[in-house]
Amino acid sequence: MKKKDCLFILPILMAVFFLPSCSARISGSLGEDGSGSFTLQATLEKRMTALIRSLSVLAGSSSALSPEAPVIDGPAIAASMAAAPGMRSVFLHNTAPAAIEGDIQISRIDEFLSLPGGGGRFISYTPVPGRLSVTLDRNSGPRIIALLSAEAVDYLSALMAPVVTGEDLSREEYLKLVASVYGKAIADEIAAARLSLSVDFPGPLQSVRGGTFSGRRAEFLVPLADLFVLDRPLEYEARWK
Repeated sequence: MKKKDCLFILPILMAVFFLPSCSARISGSLGEDGSGSFTLQATLEKRMTALIRSLSVLAGSSSALSPEAPVIDGPAIAASMAAAPGMRSVFLHNTAPAAIEGDIQISRIDEFLSLPGGGGRFISYTPVPGRLSVTLDRNSGPRIIALLSAEAVDYLSALMAPVVTGEDLSREEYLKLVASVYGKAIADEIAAARLSLSVDFPGPLQSVRGGTFSGRRAEFLVPLADLFVLDRPLEYEARWK
């Protein structure tokens, strides 16, 4: 397992990131044809960076001892993401060992990360009337991760995330478990991590579930601990003229 590879998932509207304990922002726009164009910036927090380096060393990676070695590998992540259903292109590069940024182009949002034959979709899109909805739960979450990378499953397993272990834990129970194994500081970083998403839609928004909106733009702030646990379904929706 290459521990330097980052975890990610791109579900909400166009992309939701599964980076453990990070600051991440995704912004972009959705076209009338269901295509999407987005930019991503993400940085791991200090304690999680140290933990990942330690896990890499335990896995036998001598390069992880170097402070200049990538903790998350932008090009490696992009290569894995490129084969995802509904993806047109992806370019990510490192701005620092624990930071990446780049561009993501999606050809069809309603086909994004669907299982072969269109099964297992968690994104629903209709152009007229304009509606986009996303539902993540413990049934869809593990399948989505597996579509992206087997390494993602291993990585989240190391963090004991219920989304892959299948344990029936609440958010509070999960954070307590992380604190008992890796320390309270790591648990606090995961608890505080948020994913910020800003999306411009094809028309004036009429309503948004799970976020706020003004004009054509919707803003979402997603707690990553909720994604790790998924003890309750996460539902997001936008409607526009």
